[in-house]
Amino acid sequence: MKKTIKLLLSVLLIATVVKAADVFDDIGAAIRSGDAKQIARFFNNNVDLTIFNQEEVYSKAQAEMVLKDFFSKNAPKSFTIIHKGVSKEGARYAIGTFTTTQGQNIRTYFFVKESGGTASIQELRFEKE
Repeated sequence: MKKTIKLLLSVLLIATVVKAADVFDDIGAAIRSGDAKQIARFFNNNVDLTIFNQEEVYSKAQAEMVLKDFFSKNAPKSFTIIHKGVSKEGARYAIGTFTTTQGQNIRTYFFVKESGGTASIQELRFEKE
């Protein structure tokens, strides 16, 4: 019986880790392609969005528009996640490098929180390196 419980807990843990990785992969692919609409799919109802030194809390729709404008001015060449982790509060995060077609490297952070089995972006930051 104990073996069965341990096996079940192991499977659930692996499924949770794989699901989180999939969310990071999906968000990373959307950033890589500069697709604000795809990124907005993962936004919480309100999202803390920082673009360079401009930080605001936006509704999901507003944040999508701001992001669309950002990508129109900073066309993506590539995006690579360089670190993933979990905060003390349980939010998962990823840090990456977004490179524009002009060759500018932009440090990118996003924090994802799970609620009711759904992962949503709480905060997204683009900062000049």
